Amino acid sequence: MSELIREVKTAVIRRRGFHTHIRGLGLDENGRALFVGDGLVGQVKAREAAGVVVKMIKEGKMAGRGVLFVGPTGSGKTALAIAIAKELGEDTPFVDIDASELYSAEVKKTEVLAQALRKAIGVRIREMRTVYEGYVKDIKIRRVKHPYNPYVFIPREASITLATTDDQVTLNVGQSVVEQLIEKNVRRGDVIWIDSETGMVNIIGRTEVEGARKYDIDVYKKIEIPKGPVKKQKEIVRTFTLYDLDLNFALRKASIFSIFGFEIEREIDPELRKQVDEMVKKLVEEGRAELIPGVLFIDDVHMLDIEMFSFLSRAMESEMAPIIIMATNRGITKIRGTDQDSPHGMPLDLLDRVLIIPTYPYNRDEIREILKIRASEEDIQLDEKALEELVDIGEKTSLRHAVQLMEPARIIAKTKGREKVSVEDVREAAQLFMDVKHSVEHVKKYEELFLR
Repeated sequence: MSELIREVKTAVIRRRGFHTHIRGLGLDENGRALFVGDGLVGQVKAREAAGVVVKMIKEGKMAGRGVLFVGPTGSGKTALAIAIAKELGEDTPFVDIDASELYSAEVKKTEVLAQALRKAIGVRIREMRTVYEGYVKDIKIRRVKHPYNPYVFIPREASITLATTDDQVTLNVGQSVVEQLIEKNVRRGDVIWIDSETGMVNIIGRTEVEGARKYDIDVYKKIEIPKGPVKKQKEIVRTFTLYDLDLNFALRKASIFSIFGFEIEREIDPELRKQVDEMVKKLVEEGRAELIPGVLFIDDVHMLDIEMFSFLSRAMESEMAPIIIMATNRGITKIRGTDQDSPHGMPLDLLDRVLIIPTYPYNRDEIREILKIRASEEDIQLDEKALEELVDIGEKTSLRHAVQLMEPARIIAKTKGREKVSVEDVREAAQLFMDVKHSVEHVKKYEELFLR
């Protein structure tokens, strides 16, 4: 397996999004929705329906089916999709795309959809590996002069002594391992293991040994000194997506073809995907891997055309299909790519295969609770009158517009030397930034001055 798979890590910059506070569906032990629970507010029937869907997924009863959330803009459709994924487990893959994204890609739209489907299926692979595991008793890194800059020294190799309560081994390691030791800041007292074949270094924790540096605050947990031999067989668990495996197979193929000067394709060959599926099925049958069906959420699904709807229908029938959740705010509209009108702009045969869950506009009490949650999440202090003003704005315009005004109102309050947002701050922010309704009125008023 180590020759076929390499783990690709990407740096992700996280910010506070509109749905970062959601932890689940907020249901009690009987499947009834609490008014406020797990970051969700209201939409009681929709949440209870989503709870039934979660049970169906866990019991393996969702094969060939999908879920469609239907409701007006800002009624919590995306939030419910995220909540379903959270209920399925923290390591459940969640991939969200907007249907319009599929038209702006450099590859075929069906290929983009296929990649999204593959990214939403995890594969947890278990391997027995030969590793060197113990606490770092001593580490010495040898550095040499940079070939192009004699004033710069670079790491070349290292000598590292790993020990347990029963054994001790000194290893001489090469540059690739040294770079990992430096990057992970491995030092005396760290409990680590090094894969004997790949050289991959992992820090397990830290132990109390003589000569180890101590810190008042540390990110690694304190553990006991390992027992037994340093060199041992260890089960390593790694999680990939089917897309990760597709990409690894494709890169191997590309490296071979590039030697002979062939052009490397942007799309992944369906035959290659079949090879990946066969490999995964074999690993699952052997008990060396397990599938983790994730969630693919497609927002504005009415933007898909007839070709992609057909592709999606076939994907639902696949053995290796994620849970497909879609959302739309459209009523009766044309199916893109045809002259046929249909509910939500979707083919009737596909609608027959999905569980449709309606969502409704939030009422005043629900808007108030959501604004409180968002204010807490974004660390914005609102006085009671400011909160009620935002609730009024949410009722008259939209919940999203009310949420959007909180941060400008906080900035306005801060410029006036206050931490708490007042009703005057909210009103000033509302005068500076338009909602959709006022924006349309503005365009109509000055229609002659706008470019067509």
